[in-house]
This record gives sequence, structure tokens and C-alpha cells, in this order.
Amino acid sequence: MLSELDRILDETRKDKGIDREVLVNALETALVKAALNKYGHSLDIEAQYNAELGEIELFQYKTVAETVTDITREISIPDAGLIVPDAEVGEEIGVKMDIKQFGRIAAQTARQVITQNIREAERENIYSEYKDKKGELVTGYVHRFEKGNIIIMLGRYEALMPVSEQIPGEMFSLRDRIKGYVLDVKKNTKGSQIIVSRTHPGFLMKLFELEVPEISESIVKIHNVVREPGFRAKIAVESTDSRVDPVGACVGNRGSRVQNIVHELHGEKIDIIPWTEDQTRYVCVALAPAEVTEMIVDEDSRTMEIIVEDSQLSLAIGKKGQNVRLAAKLTGWKIDIRSKTKYLERSKQFKAALMRVEGIDSLEAEALYNADLISIELLALADSNDLQEVLGASNEQVQIIINSAQKLLEAGVTVDSVAAEDAAAAAEAVAAAVEEAAAEEAAAAEEEAAVAEDAPAEEAVAEEDAVAEDAPAEEEAAVAEDVAEEAVAEEEAAVAEDAPAAEDASKDDEAAEPEDQKPAGKTK
Repeated sequence: MLSELDRILDETRKDKGIDREVLVNALETALVKAALNKYGHSLDIEAQYNAELGEIELFQYKTVAETVTDITREISIPDAGLIVPDAEVGEEIGVKMDIKQFGRIAAQTARQVITQNIREAERENIYSEYKDKKGELVTGYVHRFEKGNIIIMLGRYEALMPVSEQIPGEMFSLRDRIKGYVLDVKKNTKGSQIIVSRTHPGFLMKLFELEVPEISESIVKIHNVVREPGFRAKIAVESTDSRVDPVGACVGNRGSRVQNIVHELHGEKIDIIPWTEDQTRYVCVALAPAEVTEMIVDEDSRTMEIIVEDSQLSLAIGKKGQNVRLAAKLTGWKIDIRSKTKYLERSKQFKAALMRVEGIDSLEAEALYNADLISIELLALADSNDLQEVLGASNEQVQIIINSAQKLLEAGVTVDSVAAEDAAAAAEAVAAAVEEAAAEEAAAAEEEAAVAEDAPAEEAVAEEDAVAEDAPAEEEAAVAEDVAEEAVAEEEAAVAEDAPAAEDASKDDEAAEPEDQKPAGKTK
């Protein structure tokens, strides 16, 4: 039958995952410390676990002496014989101590020591168990929140996900299942602490390993992963089997595999890039979905100048520069993106600067630019044989060009300074044109004002002329009207004079008519 102590030890071992021996050592240490605090630190005290009785026994070791001078360190022969019958002088004998006499303070001390030792054992267990899981994917549930940090339960242990390791915009509730990447396992005075992350690039890599069997089987290899957590990520993959498409394997049937990962990341966009040894092609595909028109490579400084069409510029740069920034991190190259219009303007500036050099005209500036001798600095440091080959010029002409370039360089003439001068000249020309236009507008305004002032007088003169032209016609019309009226009056007077004579004639005709109209009769 198990004793009470054995039962407690077994339960603690199961709950905390601590070995029984570690727990027994913690109890022994606690009792020894409590006894020393009560009876003095000069005593020689040891604790031992008695498996048969199921309890911790405490012994004070004393030396057998014929004459006892210090009862805390020595024991007489008769007293020693009661414990060990054949005890001899000089032999050390353990005298069992009564733990029940410790009292409340000693019990509290023992309790504190036991708790501390158990925590240290638990801390050591956490560290030993998870130190080898660093860089692995773990799954737990949200236990609580502390000042924005998420405490995750991973079985028996707690893990911390700081705010800095959380994807922006993600929201979790208590008891939610959550996956994380073991970023670090710290060991400090407060205990071992497991730090997990959801923003680390390794988290995305482990999700792909979990979702894509070809990666776990080493058929598809992940070369690099870069992220801006919560927004966009790029992953470069390569296939070790020519029959397997690395991008297609990661995307899955109808995008099922990558969609599962996007869902786990709450909508983070993922660009899957095929890795290639050709660095120029690698950079071009890393800038997808933008299409690259032209590129200028500087292998010494690992810099690429990418030229795209004006319509592709915003696509190549991405929202707040995300696309080009991630492409640069993925490939390890410094990437400068220019639109084709800006590139042509910049090339004109370089050629204009080269034409400042004595002996360089537009054709030679074009040849130098195509040969990557694009600045006065490079021209001043160029090899004369290379210049002879590029320009097809004699050694004397080349030396004149180099000397002129060196003088301009000493004078501080560069592409930027030439561009600044040209810009200043253009600004002056624009200002002059603006002034001229303003002067023309002012003159036109004055002319319009003068015309506006003269308009009333001209209208008055025109009206007078019109009145003068219309007066004779009106007079003639009035005279004609008077003549017509006189004619009408004379005609009416004549008619009035002829009226009585006509009436008399009419009467005579009426009187003569009966006689003429009598019927002829028969004569008797």
C-alpha cells in the first residue's frame, strides 16, 4: 500500500512530468534547509528517503566521544550504543531527528524550497524537451492574453507569442487552436520560456513542408522565403526531379495546397517563384507579376537596374514598395526600378555629360554609353586601349579625351551637375516664355480696353450718318405724299362739279322715254 507521500509524488510526476528522483531530492533538500534554519547552520544534517516507510528521514550526524564537549557535534559512547551497538570512539553516527518538532516557520521554509526546486526541475524539463524543437512547428490553444502577448498551452507547458511575432490584423479568442514556429527557448531566472512566432519566414516554410509532400520528400527544395507578414510573401522553389514542376507541386490541384496555407495566414498573398541559377532571369521572375523590358547588371556591387514600361511601373514596385522590396530580399540583389520614360531621360543626361568632354560628339557619346562608359568618372579612369577600340580613335585623340575628362572631374562636373545646369536652363527658358506670354496677354488686354473706350463714339457717329442718309429719302417721301393728296383732292372736286349735269341729263332721258315707248295702235 502506497503511503501518502508516495501518492503525492506519483501525482506530481504525472502532472508536471518531473522524475520521481528529482521530486525526492527536492523534498530532502527542503527538509535539510528547514532543519538548518531551526537548529543552526553549523550542524551536519542529512535527509534520506525511506522507501519501505514511504517517508523522508532526517539525520544529524555526530562524532562518538568519550567526553562530550559539544552536544551539537558529539555523542557519548552509551548514547551511541543505543543507536549502533558496536559504536567506537571517533565514529560518526546519524541521530534521527523528529520532523514534527520543526514548527510552522520551518514547514513554510520547506514548502518554499520544495516549490522552488520543482519549478527549477520543470524549467529544466522544458528547456531539455524544446531546445531540440527550435525551428519546428507546434500546435496548441490560446490560454490567456497578457498585455497583447498570447500565452499558448503546448501540452503541459506554456509558450509565449509576443506582439512583435503576431501577424498584424489577426484576432484570436480563448481556446482557439493556433499554430506557431518555435523561435527560441530561453532560460532565465523566472524559468524556461518558449517563444513562438507566426511572422518568421520559417513559419511559412514549415507550413509548405506540412502541406506539400514533395517538399518533405526532398523532391522539391525551398531555396528562400521572405515575408511582410499579413500582406505578401515570396518563396523560391526548385525541383530535383525534372518530371516534377516545383511551382505546380506547391500550388496543388486547383490551388488547394497554397489556398490552405493562405487560409492559415488569414489572406496573406504568396508568390511562388521558380529558382534558377541564372540570376538575371531569377530577378525577373521574382518581380512577377510585372514584366521586365530591360536590365542593367553590375555584378561587383550586385545591383540591377530594371527598366519597365510606364504602365508596369506601379505593378513592379507594388503597394508601398512591397513587390520590389521582397524581390530584393529573395534574390540578394539590390534592385532599382525605372520606367522607360525616366530611363530615356536619364540616358540623355549621361550622354549630355559625356559630350562635355573634349573630342566627344553625339555619336561617340552613344558608343561610350553602349559600352557602359556612362559617366565622366568612368571615362577618366578608362583604359586607353579600351577607348581606342570603342571609339575607333587614335591614341592621341584618346589621351585628349581622358585628360579632358579628368579636368572636368577635378572641376566637379558630373552627370548630376550637368543635369542640374540643364534643368536650370530649362527653368529659365520656361520663365522667359511665361513672361513673354504674360506680356502678350497684357498688350492684348490693353488693346481690348482701348477698343472698348472707342466703341460708344463710333456708334454715335454711325447713328448720325445713318440719320443723315435717311433724311432726303424721308423728305422725298413726304413731298410725294403731299402731291398724291393734292391729286386726290382735285379729282374729288372734278367729280363734284360733274354731278348736277349728269342728274339733268338723266331727268331728260326719263321724260322722253314714255313717248318713245307708247305702243303703236290701229287707225280707224
